[in-house]
Amino acid sequence: MMHKYKNSEAKSCLIDKHIVFLGDSRIRQLFYSFIKIINPQIKEEGNKHGNIPFEDKSASIKVDFLWYPEVNGSMRQRIKSWTEGSVAKPHIIVAGAATWSIKIHNGSNEALTQYKINITSIAPLLEKLAKSSDVYWILQDPVYEDMLSESRKMITNEKIDAYNEAAVRILNSSSRNSKAKVKVFSVSKLIAQETIMKSSDGLHLPESSRDMNAMILMNVYCNKIMKPIDGSCCQPQPPLTLIQKLAFCFFTLSIIGYFVISLIHRNNYRKNKSCTDLEIGEEKKPTINTPSVSTLEMLLHCFCKLGLIMTYFYLCDRANLFMKENKFYTHSSFFIPIVYILVLGVFYTENTKEVMIKLTSYL
Repeated sequence: MMHKYKNSEAKSCLIDKHIVFLGDSRIRQLFYSFIKIINPQIKEEGNKHGNIPFEDKSASIKVDFLWYPEVNGSMRQRIKSWTEGSVAKPHIIVAGAATWSIKIHNGSNEALTQYKINITSIAPLLEKLAKSSDVYWILQDPVYEDMLSESRKMITNEKIDAYNEAAVRILNSSSRNSKAKVKVFSVSKLIAQETIMKSSDGLHLPESSRDMNAMILMNVYCNKIMKPIDGSCCQPQPPLTLIQKLAFCFFTLSIIGYFVISLIHRNNYRKNKSCTDLEIGEEKKPTINTPSVSTLEMLLHCFCKLGLIMTYFYLCDRANLFMKENKFYTHSSFFIPIVYILVLGVFYTENTKEVMIKLTSYL
């Protein structure tokens, strides 16, 4: 389930944090949706093709958008300054770009080849940053080709898929540090597949979809810090506690002990059982007697049932195994059905004495 963060909760999570959004106009839109969670009064102002700073002094939160529409040497130099220079590293880095490369180079295959070379050169730098910071690479959303302007007609979904495949393959190919990989953010692509038809220009997502992407990004980072009750979508799986481990061992031993004792008991019963009677030369039918059950076997059998019940409840509580959905309580949804039932009860009641008199008269 996804938790809907309020601005106060977002500030508590991101206090004293520096977040950087690095990329093109699509990343800029995500940047605005993200800072609106912190400050809902913010307006989309400033140079569209330039850097945009944001700072919340009450919580010492700094969020910057850096205009790098292409994965090239300039983007590599900026990332390198965080890994090797004296510049302070951001706590969260959100990056992504591709559509400008498709547009400027008219969708040529040479541009895709150069994109692969450039992203290969920055992949080690991003992985190095991922050791101490949270690094997210945003996959490119699909476009609505029918609504694209003539200057953007070369941006096709086929080209975007090729760029996304290259990014995923290169960023996930390194095994030098498997615990600190760059996180590929693909949920935006899935949302865009359903909502891109509502786009105003065929390239940029509608505001509702951008806000959802920003909220998911907030959940990915903050759920493990804030641990909201209804925010189970992005929390890491909690480790087993000592009590859970002891209970697991106890119930496992109980199940094993029950089967062993039951098997031994039934084998002894079969050996002592006589199935034939040769006194008259006729085969005697075996008497139907069930083996007596010992107290220990009954106790272990009860523990086995309890263990299965506890395992069922444990599995049902695992959000990473079974999907959950958000459920909201409202006074109207609770009281209207109750009032409806009470009204029906008032109008559809009869005196029991009168009913009994009618029944006896019929009989």
